[in-house]
Order: sequence, then structure tokens, then C-alpha cells
Amino acid sequence: MAPKARGKSAEAAETDASVALLPAGLRDVLPPRADWEALASESLLASFAAQGYARVKPPLIEFEETLLAGSGQDLAGQMFRVMDPVSQRMMGLRTDITLQVARIAGSRLKLAPRPLRLAYAGQVLRVRGTQLRPERQFAQAGFELIGAAALAADVEVALLAAEAVAKLGVAHLSLDITQPLLAPAIMASHGLEPRQAKAARRALDRKDAAELKAAAGAAGPDLLKLLSIAGPAPAAIKGLRALKLSAEAAAIVADLDQLVAQVSAAAPNLLLTLDPGEFRGFEYHTGISYTLFARNVRGELGRGGRYVTPAGETATGFTLYLDSVMRGLPAMPPRPLLYLPHGSSHAVAAKLRAEGHSTWAALESTGAEPRQAAKAAGCTHWWDGKAIRPV
Repeated sequence: MAPKARGKSAEAAETDASVALLPAGLRDVLPPRADWEALASESLLASFAAQGYARVKPPLIEFEETLLAGSGQDLAGQMFRVMDPVSQRMMGLRTDITLQVARIAGSRLKLAPRPLRLAYAGQVLRVRGTQLRPERQFAQAGFELIGAAALAADVEVALLAAEAVAKLGVAHLSLDITQPLLAPAIMASHGLEPRQAKAARRALDRKDAAELKAAAGAAGPDLLKLLSIAGPAPAAIKGLRALKLSAEAAAIVADLDQLVAQVSAAAPNLLLTLDPGEFRGFEYHTGISYTLFARNVRGELGRGGRYVTPAGETATGFTLYLDSVMRGLPAMPPRPLLYLPHGSSHAVAAKLRAEGHSTWAALESTGAEPRQAAKAAGCTHWWDGKAIRPV
């Protein structure tokens, strides 16, 4: 049975109760949510493993220079740092697990056959939250496909992320696709100078058509088209193919076209959207990239896409955020819990647990009738000495 999340009111009450005890952005996760989140994480990892992704477990803290290698610089301002009293070197608490997996692939597993499929789950910590995700500590689960440059790798990653989340029970998924290299290719084909290209890039990020028209020069009409055609993927692809593009930009559009066709054929119920001018949040990506959403769920469920590892390998992967994923799950009924009245034998308790029942044993007599005592303890069933009875 897929794990489900608690109702919003219970989660809010848990958060409110911890405000005075913990720093902003940190909280205690209480039962049953902690159990459900762990079950969700294991379910995701099982989905990854079913497609050949082997789990790795990097440390929570390591030397900062390894965490900041390559694209890790993009999260430098989000890292907590401490001095290691043993080595007298600066260490960092991880802000993201993807880069750690890339490090493992390029060092401990550099001789392993490629493509290399690795999966992970764990906690990350950041200096600041965001408006959509105020939490500074949260759980990630994800997977990385390293050493594969074919478009088939992008298709595999997109489908696996959506399938794993849908298997949990999250409904009405949508996958937003972007290609951070398309706009730069268009700018380069029109000969934009670096300063002009930077201004045009900034206008695209802000979705500011007036600023973009003023900054982009000869590339303006094509870049404005990127803003206007963002939306459902099939229509956006049609709009892109109508543009007169350079060979480099046309090749990028052809890959997007194939990706949309293949993902749509394999997952017809997955809503695909395309924002060809999107760049924010994908600064270190080097190809097709994704954001996964669900209707009525605050924030993105996860992000992924193409990048180059510090060792220079082509890779693509996807990171899911457990806090957002849990918000997309319907309420789960209480976990079955069997009450054993005071005096029940250890042999009986062991037999019931062997049959798959979770037991809650009374350590002393309360004088209450067993059914009422079971209800007061939060159990769903009780043992009458011969049989299991519902509360």
C-alpha cells in the first residue's frame, strides 16, 4: 500500500508547535508523518531500483572544496560550514545530493561500466528557505544516469521520475520541459555581444517582453517568440519549428520534438508543457531539463536534467523533494495497531507479530475495559485472548 500524507491541519499544528523550540525553517517530524515519509522514500527507491539504479549513501558532511566543485558553486551561498577539528580543514553540510553522487561516480566508481545508474535518498540543509519552500532542512530522493549522451537517457529520466511519483499516489502530474541552451544558441546566431546577451537573458528570466525587445536587437523577434509559445508541449514545439533557426538551434528543437513524442507515447496521462525560454534554476544544466508539478500542490515536486559532472562526464538525473511529494498524497487511514491487554504472554505477542500484526502491549493494568483501553492508546484492534477484535 502506498504511503499517504496527513491532512493539512495536522501538519500545520505540528509546525506551529515547534516554532518556539527550533530555528526558523527547521521542525520536528512527528508520527505518523515520519513513518509515512520514510515509506514514501523507500517506495521511490524501489521504483528506481526496478529500473537498474543502485543505491549509494554519501555522507551528510564533507570537505567544502568537493561540495563546491564544478556546478556546486551555484549553491555556495546556501552551505553551512564548520571547521573539522581533526583535519583543520573547512567542511560543508550538503545542500544537494546530486553533486555528491557525481563525485562518487568520478572517483570511487570511475572504473564501473557506463552508463552508470545510481540512486539516493537523504536529508539536505540550506542556509535559507524560499517563498515556496521555507524549510531549510528537507529530504531528497533521486537518481542519476551518468555517462550516457543519447536522447534515450533524457526520456528514461523523465518517465522514471513521473512513474515513481505516480506509483505513490500523487495524481494530476505535469512535467514542464525546458532547454537552457536554446536561447543562447539563438543569440549566438544573431551575433549578440556578451553584454547584450546577458541583458537579453535577464529579460527572458523576468518574462519582460518590453525589456527583451529593447535588449535583444536582431534576436528580439525569435526570443519574444520563446515567451509567447510557452505552454502545452505539442503546440510549443509547433511554434518552435515555425521559426527560422540556425542549424544549432534547429537541432535542439528537433531533440525536444523527439522527447515530447516519446514521453507522450509512453505516458499519455502525463501533461507535458514546454517553456523554451526558461533558465532560472537551471544555470548549471547543459541540455533538456525538467520540473515536475502536481495540481493543487504548492511548489515543484522535483527537478532534473542534463549536466556535466566535475569529472567531465555527461549525465542526467532527477531530484524529488519529499516535503512537496507528501503534500500531493491523499490522507492515509491510521496504521493497523493491535492492543495486547496487560498479562498477554510474550509467546502470543510473538505469534501475532509473526503473522504481520503491529502490537502495542499494555505494561500495566489500567482497570479499563480492554476495548476502551485500546481506543485510549490509539490502537485500531485489540486481542481478547482468543481473537482479534476491532476497536
